[in-house]
Amino acid sequence: MVNMTENPGSVVDEETFSVRRTIRIAASVDKVWRAVAEPEHISRWFGRTVLVGSGVGATGTMTFPDDGTIPLRVEAFDEPHLISYRWGNDDAADERPQALDEATSTVFTFTLEPVDGGTQLTVVENGFERTSAPLENLESHRTGWDAELDKLVALVEAEA
Repeated sequence: MVNMTENPGSVVDEETFSVRRTIRIAASVDKVWRAVAEPEHISRWFGRTVLVGSGVGATGTMTFPDDGTIPLRVEAFDEPHLISYRWGNDDAADERPQALDEATSTVFTFTLEPVDGGTQLTVVENGFERTSAPLENLESHRTGWDAELDKLVALVEAEA
């Protein structure tokens, strides 16, 4: 059995309406990059991801079994260091939007840095002040990033 690297949990900043989590993964930057940037790899640990196109402007969806389909767009792309996604994932809303709405969507950014023994990955999601219930969504996404990134670590480290 592979031991998963232990990492601290996500942190909410209510003043900036953001969630941040920094983790270490015992795998190369290239392996972690594929896991956060390529739809077939994202689908293995996060939601089933489909993107049309590549790089900035690629659009698509992320589908979760219990939460439905969420519109998604790549906002920034600097391989293999940074990728940002905008999504319409307002957990407190009554229903998911069919298309991205700039006025109510949030943006999450993965930043990758090589460190001794692997990769440091930081995710920052912001824009919660534009959602239907900012504090509720901050907490929901805090726990979500904890669970999802723990899955990412387990998957990538098992394959490293």
